[in-house]
Amino acid sequence: MSDSDDDDVLQLSSHTLAALQEFYAEQKQHPDPSGDDKYNIGVIEENWQLSQFWYSQETALRLAKEAIAAAGEGGRVACVSTPSVYQKLRELRGELVSVCLFEFDRRFAVYGEDFIFYDYSRPLDLPGDVAAHSFDVVIADPPYLSADCLKKTAETVRYLTRGKILLCTGAVMEEEAARLLGVTPCSFLPTHRRVLANEFRCYANYDSGLGHDV
Repeated sequence: MSDSDDDDVLQLSSHTLAALQEFYAEQKQHPDPSGDDKYNIGVIEENWQLSQFWYSQETALRLAKEAIAAAGEGGRVACVSTPSVYQKLRELRGELVSVCLFEFDRRFAVYGEDFIFYDYSRPLDLPGDVAAHSFDVVIADPPYLSADCLKKTAETVRYLTRGKILLCTGAVMEEEAARLLGVTPCSFLPTHRRVLANEFRCYANYDSGLGHDV
């Protein structure tokens, strides 16, 4: 074998290694949803560039149970930018409710028909089969702590809900949230897997099981 042949083999090995590295990176970004842990919070990692901060297990469970109670048996729940609540609902729901995830991060497309691509900056740019006022309860968490993001997310929420709204966002947005969605603070305080700098609150526009702030 000549030196040039050796170089070709080494070059081929280098390309193969690069391809394998790319494949494994892609697999990490797009997890296999068929495993037993496919709905575990954290199976899809937070992307801070998308302002993603997953709820703690306790918070996701409390919010999911509240959403099920609010929707009622056979009801429909819309999770708007709340993938960790969606995951917990999928663990809990059985056949009690149906649930859709409206989310910008296409990694969550692994959940099939439950996933609906959603960009808050285009609040009503939704698939044609998503009818107005077709969800019994909407739970939303605007990805960015800004008046503009809340305003546009609120437009989506008002379009989707038949009436009931759960909102999780910063305490500094309380007045704006009340103006846009008619929600008031709950005594239940949501927490995240990582400590956030801003005080975070949960709001509802109905007599929820999350308590009333006094």
